[in-house]
Amino acid sequence: MAGLNLLPWREKAREEKKKQFFTLVGGSATLAAGIIFGAHQYMQYAIGYQEQRNQLLSTEITELDKQIKEIEALDATRQALLDRMQVIEDLQSTRPAIVHLFDEMVNALPKGMYLLHLQQEATKVQLEGKAESYARVSSYMNRLDASPWLSSSNLNVISTQKDATDEEMVLRDFKLDVTQLLRQTQDDTNSNQTTPQKSGTPPNVKKLTKTQEDGK
Repeated sequence: MAGLNLLPWREKAREEKKKQFFTLVGGSATLAAGIIFGAHQYMQYAIGYQEQRNQLLSTEITELDKQIKEIEALDATRQALLDRMQVIEDLQSTRPAIVHLFDEMVNALPKGMYLLHLQQEATKVQLEGKAESYARVSSYMNRLDASPWLSSSNLNVISTQKDATDEEMVLRDFKLDVTQLLRQTQDDTNSNQTTPQKSGTPPNVKKLTKTQEDGK
């Protein structure tokens, strides 16, 4: 036993262990490289998939924005049509009121009084004219208030001025406001049915002549 040489066996065992070590290291490195490569590929795939989703979402958002603009345009067109329809309905509903406005203002004029100017803003009507006395202005205002198409007459200005064509006649310039009613009241409607008024221009409604205009 003492003469047995174990060096070759030990050398061979050492070489075998070294070989196993390098094999293990190489396998571990290969496995690690494979894992890293797989993880890289997976990340690339995930990034590509997310980019596709982002592109799809961007396309859908663009399409939705386009549809929203189309809907807004349709809504604007619809609102414009509704506004036009409302204007037409308002005109149709107020057409009789406009006719009655002139009829009532003219028919309510007493003798010795005439109108020179009329201005309307919404339902507010401003009248300017001349009268022979304060009583005629008061009578005219009472008649306007009694009208089913007018109310709330209010005298703003009244002044005295001689008539340029007749020095003995003293005229009163007046300005008054009255409110137009777009709907006829029921009580006045029944009253008008029993005592209808004739439409037309009475003889005491005069046009403003050049002489009267200069005298004013």
